[in-house]
Parts: sequence; C-alpha cells; structure tokens
Amino acid sequence: MTERKVVWVTGAGSGMGRAAAVSAARAGWRIALTGRREQALIETAGSAGGGLVLPGDVTDAAFVASAAGSVVAEFGRLDALVLAAGSNTKRRFWPDLDLEAFDAIVDTNLTAVAHAVHAALPALRETHGTVVVISSYSGWSFSPGAGVAYSASKTALGALCRTLNAQEAGSGVRATHLCPGDVATDFLEQRPVVPDADARSRMLTPEDIGRAVQFVLDSPRHVRVDELVISPVSQA
Repeated sequence: MTERKVVWVTGAGSGMGRAAAVSAARAGWRIALTGRREQALIETAGSAGGGLVLPGDVTDAAFVASAAGSVVAEFGRLDALVLAAGSNTKRRFWPDLDLEAFDAIVDTNLTAVAHAVHAALPALRETHGTVVVISSYSGWSFSPGAGVAYSASKTALGALCRTLNAQEAGSGVRATHLCPGDVATDFLEQRPVVPDADARSRMLTPEDIGRAVQFVLDSPRHVRVDELVISPVSQA
C-alpha cells in the first residue's frame, strides 16, 4: 500500500490557504495547518476531514523551525510545502509609507517564506518534494496599486523560487511561483478601496487557487511548473 503524501500549508486558516489544504485532503493527502488563529485552523481541519493543527506566527523563525519538526515527527515525512500567508496595508504609496508596516509585510511575505523553505528542505529532499509559493499577480507583472512593500516582497518570491529550482534540482525538489490575480477573499479588506459584491463576483474564488495548487502537487515527479499565473477573465 502506497503511503499517503503529506503537505504543510501556511496561511491555512482562511482564503487560498484553506482552499489549498481542503483540496489536498480531498485528493488523499495528509495535511498540516499553520496560521495565527487556532480556531480558524480547527475549522479548516474540520472541512478537510482532519489534519495536524500548528497555530503560530510564520514570522517567528523559532516557531517555523519547530513546526517543521512537528510535521515530520507526526507523519514521518513531508512531500510538499504550500506557503499562503500574506500581508499588505492600506498605506501603499511613498508619501504615506509606514516603515514599520513595510518591515512587517516583508517579514510575512518574503522572510517567513525563506524560513519555512529552509526548515522544510531536509525533509523535502528525502521525498523529492514540491514547494508552492502563493505569490501575486503583482509578483509577475508590476501593479502600481499593490503598494511599495507588497510589490517588492512578492516580486522577490519569483527569484526565491528560481534559486530553489536552480540549486535543488539535483535533490528533486521543485518550486512553483504561483501568481493569482484578483481573488475574492478577506484579503481584499486590506485595499484602500474595498471592492464591492459586484466586483468580487467577477474575481477568482479561493477554490480556483486550490485547484491550481493541486495541479502542481499532482504533477509527475519529472515535471516542474516554474511559474503559474491565474487570473479572472475580467482582470485588465
């Protein structure tokens, strides 16, 4: 009997992270869930039929290292890492830039990703595993309204994935820079002008992104999806 694969999802309490976790569970994967809100993770686990709940802040390097160890201790392996935690601010332009907010956004969107990848790599090398970094359309194509910190941090994720693919090919580890366009999630509340219900109805759903992540996770071992851009038809 083939042992079930294991995926660790950050930002799993809501939105795209939750959708990716639920999709993986329905495809037969065992799931580990990380996010700041324990109750939200419990709800994700309930929707997925169970999972290892590891509440904590991804910007805490010690927590991330401990969580990676807990996943391997619980399941004996790690086959994939899906990084969905993200942050932005309503104050997005140089004239009103808040440097504390800038640091917090970069810590969440970029530095925490590097820490999680570093913590997971030893186990991923053992399984020829996959890393899916849920970035942003603005990480693929410059988007003026995305903000200074958000644009810089998300763009850098493309380079992070490329270095993984260049340097870890020999160990069979693959990374995907997944760049969604507008998605109707609570993350929209961080925009200076929050989209209304009509605008949201034309956006992608979290489940659209969950299916995209699952496509990457289910790809054969010899296939690497370097970058994947998915956007609603209505997006300019």
